[in-house]
Amino acid sequence: MKMISTLFALSIVSALVWCAPPPCEPEDRRLGRCQTTPEDKGTCTDMVLGYCEDMPYKKITFPNLLDHRGRHEAETGAEYLLLSVVHSLLRGECSPDIRMLGCSVLAPRCQDGRTLKPCRSTCEAVRRGCEHAFEGIDMAWPYFLDCDRFFGSEEEGCYDPLETLRAQQEVAVAEISPEGPSTVIQFTYQSNAQMFSILKKTATKCSDISRTYSIGRSVEGKDLLVIEFSNNPGQHDILEPEMKFVGNMHGNEVLGRQLLIYLAQYLCSEYQLGNERIQTLINTTRIHILASMNPDGYGLAAAEVEDSNEPENQEGPVYNGWISGRGNAQSIDLNRNFPDLTSILYGRRRNKYYRTDHIPIQDSYWFGKVAPETYAVMKWIRSIPFVQSASLHGGELVVSYPFDLSKHPHEEKMLSPTADEQVFRQMARTYVDNHPTMGDRDTERCGASFISKGGIINGALWYSFAGGMSDFNYLHTNCFEVTVELGCDKFPSEEELYPEWKRNKESLLSFIESVHRGIKGIVKDVNGNGIKGARISVKGIRHDITTAEDGDYWRLLNPGIHILTASAPGYTRVMKKVHLPRRMQKAGRVDFVLRKLARAAPADIYSFPSVDNYDRFDPYNQFERYTLSELGENGEERQEKPWWWNYFIHSGVAAPTWLLKNY
Repeated sequence: MKMISTLFALSIVSALVWCAPPPCEPEDRRLGRCQTTPEDKGTCTDMVLGYCEDMPYKKITFPNLLDHRGRHEAETGAEYLLLSVVHSLLRGECSPDIRMLGCSVLAPRCQDGRTLKPCRSTCEAVRRGCEHAFEGIDMAWPYFLDCDRFFGSEEEGCYDPLETLRAQQEVAVAEISPEGPSTVIQFTYQSNAQMFSILKKTATKCSDISRTYSIGRSVEGKDLLVIEFSNNPGQHDILEPEMKFVGNMHGNEVLGRQLLIYLAQYLCSEYQLGNERIQTLINTTRIHILASMNPDGYGLAAAEVEDSNEPENQEGPVYNGWISGRGNAQSIDLNRNFPDLTSILYGRRRNKYYRTDHIPIQDSYWFGKVAPETYAVMKWIRSIPFVQSASLHGGELVVSYPFDLSKHPHEEKMLSPTADEQVFRQMARTYVDNHPTMGDRDTERCGASFISKGGIINGALWYSFAGGMSDFNYLHTNCFEVTVELGCDKFPSEEELYPEWKRNKESLLSFIESVHRGIKGIVKDVNGNGIKGARISVKGIRHDITTAEDGDYWRLLNPGIHILTASAPGYTRVMKKVHLPRRMQKAGRVDFVLRKLARAAPADIYSFPSVDNYDRFDPYNQFERYTLSELGENGEERQEKPWWWNYFIHSGVAAPTWLLKNY
């Protein structure tokens, strides 16, 4: 009997041991995996966390929902550090919502001796509205804001930690005038990291119509980041024209960079607010915005402004805007670094069998110094069928158009028109006519020397230079580009940013709309298949454009009667006469059907010279490294830590790898 009693007692003890919860390891505690035993219930204490003092309650529980045992453990964790810097990281977006939501987990409400969980519905609402802000800075959604793990349901008796905040916000909104702006933009300068963050957050916020992508890296490794707007981002839609804006080509000319950052935010916000004009623009146009082509140069220019803004400087910020930061980190002027195809054109123009468009890049160009920024932009404009473009500069108030290189080598100021002189003039006029001061008659204003020319000028007539981006666009691709000089002050004060936005907003929007001029259509064979690379010629204009991948094309033309010809190697030629009325508000549709020739015709009849190889780009692979990802020791792509990582690794807390995406 004694043996049986002993065995029974041992079985009871082993059962008790078996049923006891396993010890909670620190990592499990951090991840919220620990179960609280009846003997381990929390105790109420006063609010002791400084960043949570504005919570709508004064009594909290320790251990908290992350199983921090007390104030010291909570305040020394990466979670609390994140709450202390999240306002700065997100530039005020979703503030104080994120911080207060986090406080409801780190400092949970204690009522009647028990812990109240915050409501899951509140967490889900905040996550829907704020996750894009974390995406914008490449940060994962914090684990301790997991709505399923740390938040409760209404049936469990949860509470809304943001209820008081929302009531205060509703009162504030009610006091705002209904005539206030519907789109809120912060009109300040941004560092390169802040610019990247804003553009990525904007794309995430409007993910159905926007995305960001990098076309390459600068000398110092900064992304050349483009934000795109389209009803089908990432895809070319047949017959939908593509246009681009390029800013900050010269790093010290910063207004264009700022205007394009504001334009991206404006397009996103107004589309969501139901602005019909913006919705029509984005639904019918693919818009690409490269806010900074020269982020390294901008960094140099901005640093000089900061240095001149020291307290002992009584005159305030002084900027030597004509020198510092103009070039890239290699001191290369990017607007002199493109292949000089204009000189090739001038040398060939009397030979009718040499093409005057889509001129290939000569092999000799690649033996020179090609900036990585130039290389990236060349690959970009070769890969997308851009129709129209504007490059935003500073230093004057005028719009110039190609050619920028004088047709006479000894004449520095000589009218040097393209075959599309009238089209370019109309493009320039579109921007000027929608700007309040570019075209006025005030002789004392910036840009007064261009009054007699109506605020527009041929580039070479202003001053001649080779290797410009606008000439390259026109002679190497289908894209027509003008240069917009936004003002005499290359680095205006922050107080001027909002007035400049107001002055330029309508011009920017009207310029996008103007891409829907001229004609568009599809060149097909008799089976209905699009013909890539077919040429569209206009009688009297010695400059052809070519069809895109699916056979669609866009040809900018002014109103009038035009005779068009479509041709392709191995196919018949088809000619059509079209009339574009002056009041026409969109591009006319002109399609062509080409028949296969029974026998191929000689190439020179159709001006397809065989001596040129348009597809020959970087033939010696000297510059392809500019677009290759950096690889780690084992050949895997090396993931750089995001800029905000320094906030945490220098603070002494355990590295919050849970904030890294794809970790």
